[in-house]
Order: sequence, then C-alpha cells, then structure tokens
Amino acid sequence: MKILVLNGSPHLNGATSDMVTAFASGARDRGHEVVCINVAHKSIRGCMACEYCRTHEGTCVQKDDMQAIYPEILSADMVVFASPIYYFTLSAQLQAVIHRTYAIDIPKNVQKVALILSSGSPYVYGPAITEYYQSIVEYWGVENAGIFTANGEQNKSGEKRKELYRFGNNL
Repeated sequence: MKILVLNGSPHLNGATSDMVTAFASGARDRGHEVVCINVAHKSIRGCMACEYCRTHEGTCVQKDDMQAIYPEILSADMVVFASPIYYFTLSAQLQAVIHRTYAIDIPKNVQKVALILSSGSPYVYGPAITEYYQSIVEYWGVENAGIFTANGEQNKSGEKRKELYRFGNNL
C-alpha cells in the first residue's frame, strides 16, 4: 500500500513529527511504501475559488509547491493528516493543502485516511476531528483508519511512539 503523510507542523523535530516518524517506521517495517511531506515547509497558497480547475480538468491555476503534491495524493492508497493543534484546529499550512485538493476533487485511489494530532492540552481536538470527519472521511467516502492524539507529557513519549509504530505496523 502507498501511504502519503501530510505533516502540517512547522517544527521539524516537534511532537507531531515525532509521531509521524514512529508511524512511518512501523508502516515501512510492514512493507508499505510511505511518502512523508512536511507541507509547512512548502510554498502553498490558499485556494482562490477561481474555478479554473473545474474548466481545465483538475489543473490548478496556481503554480506553487502543491503541483508536486497532487500526484502523490492521486497515487496514494491512504493519506495520513498530521498536525499540531493551533487554536482548536489544524495548522494553516495543512488547511491550505486540504483546501487545494478542491482542484482534484475526491482522490479516487484513496481508500483509508488517518489523523495524527499533537497539542499541549487534551481539550482542544474537537473542531479538528469534526472537520476531518466531515471534509475528508464523509466527503471523500473513505475509511477512517484511526485518530491518534498526544498532549502534554504524552508528546514525544516512548509509549506514544510505540502506539504509532504499532498502528503503522498493523496496517
């Protein structure tokens, strides 16, 4: 299975990246192909709602780093969305990528998705999880393979790494 991880954390060595690394290691050890893209370090502008993509076969008028991400999404069997929680929702960088998938509509190859979230507090996940279910799971019509959160002392803990490794390794 080809798994694409879209990491929306601007912190290369932060808690979200730590969880992504553990997940990817487990999935690779199981024999899956895993592509991790740190979208927070890409130049990706927000959707302009210009509708160019609707009249040009899914081609976005904007020519930025999203052009390299579209083929990865379209060829993935599973997409994992990873983000720190900033003010109760996904990072702006990951939001921009999600919004820009409008150009390709529903990626037909994707069968499963998952969500990895990190935070300083256990009480901030609700809006991000709701958005994930409504705008990804339900709209794309795909299976939710799991939602994983870490907060406070759970961040970068050995136990959380094991949990994410097992998740990847059990796919």
